[in-house]
Amino acid sequence: MPTHIPIQHPELELLSPAGDYERLVMAVQYGADAVYLAGREFGMRAAAANFDNDTLIRGVEYAHRAGVRVYVTCNTLPREDELQRLPEYLAFLQSAGVDALIIADLGVLSLAQKYAPHVKKHVSTQLGVVNSATANFLYEQGADTVVLARELSLDEIRQIRVNTPKNLRLEAFVHGAMCVSFSGRCLLSNYLADRDANRGQCAQPCRWKYHLVEETRPGEYFEISEDKGTYILNSNDMRMIEHLPELIDAGITSFKIEGRMKSAYYTAIITNAYRHAIDAALLGEPLDPVWIAETEKVSHRNYSTGFFFGYPGQHYGSSSYSQTADIVAVVESCDEEGNALLTQRNRFFAGDILELMNPDTVPVSFRADHLTDEDGQEIPDTHRAMMPFRMKLPMPVPPFTIIRKSR
Repeated sequence: MPTHIPIQHPELELLSPAGDYERLVMAVQYGADAVYLAGREFGMRAAAANFDNDTLIRGVEYAHRAGVRVYVTCNTLPREDELQRLPEYLAFLQSAGVDALIIADLGVLSLAQKYAPHVKKHVSTQLGVVNSATANFLYEQGADTVVLARELSLDEIRQIRVNTPKNLRLEAFVHGAMCVSFSGRCLLSNYLADRDANRGQCAQPCRWKYHLVEETRPGEYFEISEDKGTYILNSNDMRMIEHLPELIDAGITSFKIEGRMKSAYYTAIITNAYRHAIDAALLGEPLDPVWIAETEKVSHRNYSTGFFFGYPGQHYGSSSYSQTADIVAVVESCDEEGNALLTQRNRFFAGDILELMNPDTVPVSFRADHLTDEDGQEIPDTHRAMMPFRMKLPMPVPPFTIIRKSR
């Protein structure tokens, strides 16, 4: 169970992505108040590993033992033939003990009221809630939470908060990839790749490099280059870690991290950074810059603040990502002298300068002076994927501590 105990607040929540069981564990260990995940159907991330029924039950049990809530996405727009499978699935989710369903379709909301009446209902950003009238209607229909459209400014959110019931929770995305289409409702992928973006199969063609072709000159490609390059539909990533006090003041209840298709390393590092940032905000303390720096150590595009402060400036002129560190190992166990058993995630060598990170400390640098295999035989490097090995750490640390190497 997690060693870092977040500051308790009756309303505020850090909500982290869990694309599979390993990422769920990392989100729990690194400070999430709740996680969101998908089963094998009806979720908006079809390419993620997701959860079969047995693993979903196991994940709910694990999260609940740590006091962490589990929300399951049912946020695709189901076609008529898919509706026949929904009642049984909704009833299963209730029996599995999930805490809430994330829903983007009014018909699904109605079915959930009938077949999972004891599970809370959260309305997805896919529904595009941009005003209090819509939020109030959804509340009257049984919604406990609305995930606001990403296109809203902080001033607009404040007005929605003033004009909605206090019992209605407002959720907003605070970190991760953004979509060029309104609240993610896009048909580009359908047209260009025959993959339905509204049923979890988006090919992300907004991030492709585009040129113009004149019909009488086939094969001649003209670059769309003015001041924004050829990636004319591409978005920055969002980062609001420096602005959590403003979000709290505006009335946001749940702070959502995007990334069910991101790595377990991403889940741990970003959850940990926002956990410390939220706790600092609740204490009225300034944010330690170390947690802002942590967001640079995962794979990301240029960061922006989206629409929160007016014109988004979210255009990103290339397809590149940046990352300043790579995970190389995860601690399985460690004694009081810092002698640890670890599992490899990326190759590194004896003598490398590494950094350990867990929920209880700021990053700590050390030299990997002595590596051995499981049997105590000295090795020069961690050459085999997922190999177990032993290493002396500068301090005793809990399981799930991350070891990484700067790029």
